[in-house]
Amino acid sequence: MYTFGQPVRDRRQILAKSLWIGIWLVFLASPVRDLLTAERGAAATALGSLGLTVFVVCYLSLVFRYTSRVLDWGRVHGWLAAQFALAVVLAFSFGTNWLGLFVYVSVAAGAVLPVRQAAWTILAVTAALIGVGLRTDDLQDLLGNLAVLNVLIGFAMSGVRQLVRTAIQLRQARATVAQLAANEERLRLARDLHDLLGHSLSLITLKSELAGRMLPDHPDKAAQQVADIEQVSRQALVDVREAVSGYRRRTLAGELAGARTALTAAGIEADVPLQVPAELPGEDGEAALAWALREAVTNVVRHSGAGRCTVAFTARQTLTGPLLELSVEDDGVGGSGAAAGNGLTGLAERVEAVGGALETGPAGRRGFRLAARVPMAGATVGSPS
Repeated sequence: MYTFGQPVRDRRQILAKSLWIGIWLVFLASPVRDLLTAERGAAATALGSLGLTVFVVCYLSLVFRYTSRVLDWGRVHGWLAAQFALAVVLAFSFGTNWLGLFVYVSVAAGAVLPVRQAAWTILAVTAALIGVGLRTDDLQDLLGNLAVLNVLIGFAMSGVRQLVRTAIQLRQARATVAQLAANEERLRLARDLHDLLGHSLSLITLKSELAGRMLPDHPDKAAQQVADIEQVSRQALVDVREAVSGYRRRTLAGELAGARTALTAAGIEADVPLQVPAELPGEDGEAALAWALREAVTNVVRHSGAGRCTVAFTARQTLTGPLLELSVEDDGVGGSGAAAGNGLTGLAERVEAVGGALETGPAGRRGFRLAARVPMAGATVGSPS
């Protein structure tokens, strides 16, 4: 399928874009009909057919190849000048039925030229349309029909080109941000590994050399150095495991982004906050809410058949202290009252382990709702109400 704002990459996309562009050639029916029905000589008909063919080639070359980006402005200006010249000659020679060619010139200008150049070009093409059209029509008819249409369609196409360029820039910016985030994460891992292991490995190296020198004459002291090496290496292993556990810890920010992606990919309208709340529970509480969000969204995608899913955070004050509530609600076929599955049972245990509570059940007449409440840092651990 052809993606808006992205250059074509295969035959299927070329066909899709060709159909999207070629469908507008239906408005050339008027000059084609004029060629077939008007009483003209064979030479005039042949020249008109040739001119119309070249005009269409110019138009298609411009809008097919240069809508997203332009590498050779000289060629673009040449195609556009040839198209404009053909429109003037053909419309002047064959009459009113050919004035619609000027609309295609404005469309091509709006599709490939920068905004300011396109604006002046469209106005100039409109003036030429009126000038040529006065040969057979009066000014009022021209202004009420083709001239206004020419300006509107030309500027609309210029807006479409801006949308295409914006879509391309957003796609490039998204790729750049992802790359920068990956680079930053690699740098963070490198710094953490250096801080965790640099000192320990240096100390192990020094003590190993010292033990090697002491071993022939002072085996007891060498044994002490070996014991120190064992202790340092064990502590380094503990530090690495703690660091890895921290990397694997679920965060609400990461799960919100994953939920939005999963719901959108499943064709479900996602009403998901862009940011996490300003105040969060401790690490364990945040991890419990992150697991609750993941489990709830997974169930919505796999089992609900929903068309919409809403995720919300609510700060509440209870007798045991403040807490943060996460709610995930869908409009699917859940809420039947069936027993909770292993996923929800395990999730309830995880939330209760940090002093929270999990509630699940129908959401009104249709759908399913999951609510996980976790006490804020410093609140009394218990069953919040």
